[in-house]
Amino acid sequence: EIHIKEPIEKEVNPRLLPGELLLCEANTVYKYIQEDGSNRGTYGKLICTNFKISFLDEDSTSDDNEPQFKNKIIGENDITLQCVDQIYGVYDEKKKLLTGQLRKYPEKLIIYCKDLRVFHFCLRYTKEEEVKRIVSGIVHHSQTPKLLKRLFLFSYASAAPNNTDGINQTVMFDTLEDWHAELERTKGNVKYKAVVTNEGYRVSEKLPLYFVVPICVSEESILKFQGRGIPIWCWSCHNGAALLKMSAFPKEQDDNTSQMQKAFLDGIYRTISNPPYELLKTEDLSSSLPSLQDIQTAYTRFKQLFLIDNSTDFWATDVKWFSLLESTNWLEIIRRFLKKAIEVAECLERQHSNVLLIEESATDLCCVISSLVQVMMDSYSRTKSGFQSLIQKEWVTGGHSFLDRCNHLHKNDKEEAPVFLLLLNCVWQLVQQYPPAFEFTETYLTVLSDSLYVPIFSTFFFNSQHQKDTNTTGESLKTQSGPFRFLTVWDWSVQFEPKAQALLSNPLYTEKPKPDKSQRKTTRFKHQRQFSLPLTQTKSSPKRGFFREETDHLIKNLLGKRIGKFIINSSDEPHNSFREFYDSWHSKPVDYHGLLLPSIDGPEIKVWAQRYLRWIPEAQLPGGGTIATAAKILDLMEEVQSLQVKMDEEHSQAISQDVQSVPVLRSSARLSSLFPFALLQRQSIKPALPTSTWKDLEDEDDLVKRDDEFVDLSGDMS
Repeated sequence: EIHIKEPIEKEVNPRLLPGELLLCEANTVYKYIQEDGSNRGTYGKLICTNFKISFLDEDSTSDDNEPQFKNKIIGENDITLQCVDQIYGVYDEKKKLLTGQLRKYPEKLIIYCKDLRVFHFCLRYTKEEEVKRIVSGIVHHSQTPKLLKRLFLFSYASAAPNNTDGINQTVMFDTLEDWHAELERTKGNVKYKAVVTNEGYRVSEKLPLYFVVPICVSEESILKFQGRGIPIWCWSCHNGAALLKMSAFPKEQDDNTSQMQKAFLDGIYRTISNPPYELLKTEDLSSSLPSLQDIQTAYTRFKQLFLIDNSTDFWATDVKWFSLLESTNWLEIIRRFLKKAIEVAECLERQHSNVLLIEESATDLCCVISSLVQVMMDSYSRTKSGFQSLIQKEWVTGGHSFLDRCNHLHKNDKEEAPVFLLLLNCVWQLVQQYPPAFEFTETYLTVLSDSLYVPIFSTFFFNSQHQKDTNTTGESLKTQSGPFRFLTVWDWSVQFEPKAQALLSNPLYTEKPKPDKSQRKTTRFKHQRQFSLPLTQTKSSPKRGFFREETDHLIKNLLGKRIGKFIINSSDEPHNSFREFYDSWHSKPVDYHGLLLPSIDGPEIKVWAQRYLRWIPEAQLPGGGTIATAAKILDLMEEVQSLQVKMDEEHSQAISQDVQSVPVLRSSARLSSLFPFALLQRQSIKPALPTSTWKDLEDEDDLVKRDDEFVDLSGDMS
């Protein structure tokens, strides 16, 4: 039975960003705490603006009990319009997908988000007119096709102040100097040149203004087929071998055109296969990797495992968890992309040959593989600024269609595919296998994936540099004219205070100048689920029994699928060559600033628990997970720092500037394993036992009725 509180005395006003307009609102909306199946919840106001859907209750106005990791733009009860995945209405206990015009309005509203949050709102006590306005408003503004200029990105850019506090060290690759500097950094300037042929976008609107090609390629060749058939430089290895990409010619052409294109390609191949260039290997990614449709289908199935309505649903899937996970094929796709990147790395590193990645547009699968190869082979790409510069180079200026692939405008569902999210999933595998090699944490990757849906940054809201440039001119509220000043997502001060930003950096990152003598033969922890900050020991042995301790675990095992053989045979190289390279590398100690190869056998490919499980209370281990280990290490580091300061003072060498502090995680025994995202106030009423054990205990009334102990963390996380 729902206990109806008295109407809220004080008016709760929404916090609106510059350019944000309130479009519709409804009072006396009841928000359920959905996971426990009860009717517990809170009353408040549901609003829809041109930026977000937001639920406001009495707590919205107070700054008490604010989480340590607070986003300044998106609150706990805020959903940006781009983050809405699907909206369901509940009519007489039946769920129905809501799209377009509605004839009848639901008594409950369920909003599924792309960051995997699920919101349940009861509209039974709301005035009928307000229900009509808020439901139709939310459905219209979040689900119907819109024009690019209608995105909140433009409203915010025209109204917001232009200056931000952040210092951006990311190379944006929008000037010729940036490309010259990258060529110099990778020693690629001997055989490759940055060209200005596309200034004014006279070659192609899909290509960036500036890009790099082999020195022997003429301007005439670049112009001939609008940039198609031209090898474009991505990166050069220390031994001189280079990673290139090419936009392929369309397959269905008339014979005459096809012959011309073949002759053109033969000429290009001949030119770049001669000295001083290395032997060239081509890799047609369209035929050797899953298609965009395959990726979209797999991810759609995969995310359904985590969009949980309530605790009952969670436990119902527990029995068949492994078969459900395997049937999605998502982990297999991650494995195949990592394996392809290892194959490319072998060609560059061991065979000293150039690798040319070929794809029809060279802006999807090419982006994933070229980025992964650079993360694996170039330690600069494993620093925060280096990784951000890599995303700028390969994805943003490289012409990845973020607008279409994320379906931000709801124009064409067939174009949607989580390609960038796939890259982040692959990079996460490396981060959790080799934590000391990365300057950033898994929390950084999770926050970056969330930023895909925050339309105040231009980074992920255009299909190409040309589209951004042509839409930059516009009317500004401040100056009445002039170009829009878009924010970049790489300025983290826009979203987070310095204390929260500290959680994006890995305090255990090993600096390059210091030689790393740690060997793989370090003490190994027992088989654990990977939940939070990636500060665990390195690689676990594939020889350990994967299912041996399964029954001892208290929650779902997320460490991957059954041990399986490699199933890709697309490479021209014999399988044995790859296996030899892979096994040889894995038999040696890890150089955290050298080549890094991910382990891809069987259960080594894991579910990114922090991203996919952070909103599910049953998946939390209070005081458990890797966060407990991380907290102990951070406490020790803080102690070492303070001792260092005391020693310096005693020797009269006190440093003028502050020592960079590490984020302190007090009372690790009471932190959630999904820190810093998990909301510990939402406790599950079912004990987190394996389903078989739970069923045996269901008759025990005293256990079923007893609520989990509530631990208040607010005092400890200040």
